[in-house]
Amino acid sequence: MTMAATSLGFDAEHLSRLPDAIKTDIAAKKFDGAVVLVARRGEIVLHEALGYADRSADKPMRLDSVFFTFSILKQLTNALVLQRIDRGDIAFTTQVREVIPEYGVKGKEHTTIADLLLHKAGLPFDVPPLSPEQLGDIRAVTTFACSLVPQAVPGTAVSYSAVVGHSVLAEIVRRLDGGKRSYTQIMVDDLLKPLDMTDTNLGARADLAVRRVPVVMVDRRLGAFQPEQLEGLGAVMTETFELPAGGGLSTAMDYYRFAEACRRGGELGGARVLSPAILRFATTNATGTLPNGLWDYARGMRGWPEIPANLGLGFFLRGEGVFPHAFGQLASPGTFGGIGSGSNCFWVDPERELTYVFLSAGLMEDSYSWERHQRYADLVQSALIL
Repeated sequence: MTMAATSLGFDAEHLSRLPDAIKTDIAAKKFDGAVVLVARRGEIVLHEALGYADRSADKPMRLDSVFFTFSILKQLTNALVLQRIDRGDIAFTTQVREVIPEYGVKGKEHTTIADLLLHKAGLPFDVPPLSPEQLGDIRAVTTFACSLVPQAVPGTAVSYSAVVGHSVLAEIVRRLDGGKRSYTQIMVDDLLKPLDMTDTNLGARADLAVRRVPVVMVDRRLGAFQPEQLEGLGAVMTETFELPAGGGLSTAMDYYRFAEACRRGGELGGARVLSPAILRFATTNATGTLPNGLWDYARGMRGWPEIPANLGLGFFLRGEGVFPHAFGQLASPGTFGGIGSGSNCFWVDPERELTYVFLSAGLMEDSYSWERHQRYADLVQSALIL
């Protein structure tokens, strides 16, 4: 923890409860380790590596440990789509078939870019029944998506698509590029390099291997995913693997750079990747009071209430109300960010000028992980006294 914490309005003693809580949970074997980062107004006040990168090998966590992203990668894919809207190549109201003609069949004819971003396209939650090689092939997953009958009329319900929807969004980005670059290269050129996110990549980049945290499911209770599914994603990742919904590698510092750029209206270090206008729009609730079907299982399993989706066009939002939320109960309603299955979380509270990143080793069942994120987020918020 830095001396800046007090000068930036934190009660330093109270903020120290955050790493203490993480250490307690690691000691209780709820998960294996984590890197956590808290910043205010662009100044980092806490950045710690805690526990194990690999408990079985007694390998300690490092500040530059490289994590499997899981679904916080969706926000990077969404940012590339938002860039194309910023440039006037497409609009939120553009129908998918205008870019991918073969998508417009079987009741999907009027699905829009916004429907995909908001998980309102009626696409399935489950990992598609494809081989590992096909799962990491954007065109193969898009072909599968084109064959589907939507599970709900597009635009009418929020039904979280864990994999399929973001492969379609990535294929839109790739086709708008004219097929000149791979999707991975587009992300590097248009987002990662401008933001100096040097430790982030789709696929298992060879130079990141020595710092890579293995994907291990510590909490094997059945929830949204089978434990073997999540562990399998880490196992099948190759250098050319492209899973835009969640198959990336990154560090806490790199995700801080992305989140901080979003907090600053799309710019960091003189590099602008998004306009302030599109970020304002993308971090406004666009799903109203619609519930998120992602948590239907937790209503029966955990006794949770119906939870509003609170989705913007690219980010999860805190919104208002008392219900389980990874961004905490105490966050400002406009807090936005992303969540990775059983593992990672980042958020920005623009009202309080806070940026937070938490990447973890040793996956938890999703609903328990969600509650863990909530507890940690509230520790950050309650430590802020000025």
